[in-house]
Amino acid sequence: MLPTLVNQAFEREGWVYEEKYDGVRILAYKEGQKISLKSRNDIDRTGSYPQIVDAVAKLRATTLLLDGEVVAFDRRRVSRFQLLQKGGFRVSYAVFDLLYKDGQDLRKRPLSLRRATLEATVTESEGLLLSRRLAKGGLRAFERARERGFEGLVAKDFSSIYVEGRTTKWLKVKVHQEDEFVIVGYTPPSGLRQHFGAVLLGAYKMKKLYYVGKVGTGFSRQSLDELAKKFRPLIRKTAVVVNSPGEKKITYLEPRLVAQIAFEEWTADKKLRQPVFLGLRDDKKPKEVELP
Repeated sequence: MLPTLVNQAFEREGWVYEEKYDGVRILAYKEGQKISLKSRNDIDRTGSYPQIVDAVAKLRATTLLLDGEVVAFDRRRVSRFQLLQKGGFRVSYAVFDLLYKDGQDLRKRPLSLRRATLEATVTESEGLLLSRRLAKGGLRAFERARERGFEGLVAKDFSSIYVEGRTTKWLKVKVHQEDEFVIVGYTPPSGLRQHFGAVLLGAYKMKKLYYVGKVGTGFSRQSLDELAKKFRPLIRKTAVVVNSPGEKKITYLEPRLVAQIAFEEWTADKKLRQPVFLGLRDDKKPKEVELP
């Protein structure tokens, strides 16, 4: 179940407002002592997060299906996607939904019941926590998210059932602009920079891929090396975007890689202002990256 992005905070009767985590969406399956962690595009992450596997295994229920976000927190207890990318940081599984428990399929039950069952089922421990409510009202929740420096909030209709795919029963409001974009090419390096200068970004609209700007900051020497290796087998002769920037010496790529990008704002001509590269995402398919 995926939230729809809206432009501003709001108040609605019967809705709840939770912290929006900046991590990797994961479904956790418990079948006896067998634990499986799967990403949105069905990549097995069980071996990536042993601490979370241990925490889920200790829960009393025999069978469970949990929905949540794997996160790494900074010193101010704010989740940061780039900390997951770097590695070496303690990770936690922030659980916000319970879809199945001991023979009961809960997806057709209202969120209010699923949340109550979740709270009665999951005991917080090292590596396992329940998603945080920010405040009862949406406007106050947004202010709390902004004060704390969170990425944003997710608003949920407390009476909603669980449905697969994008929905307006869950809505997200961002405090900081951050999103996924498809890598569609790169420019040549200059000065002391190796491999490439800037990365060209794109997003889909009505099944067509549009150029939305390029990012030249946020890269370390290691990430430059790693990206260059991933780029080589994807090189193509022509642009995949319908609105090619027309610059000379661009190397175009097959749209296979998805990058997490922080940015200041969208310009009037649908380009990113002051983008910063945060890392690659292999848990999301390029076709899922759409223009807001």
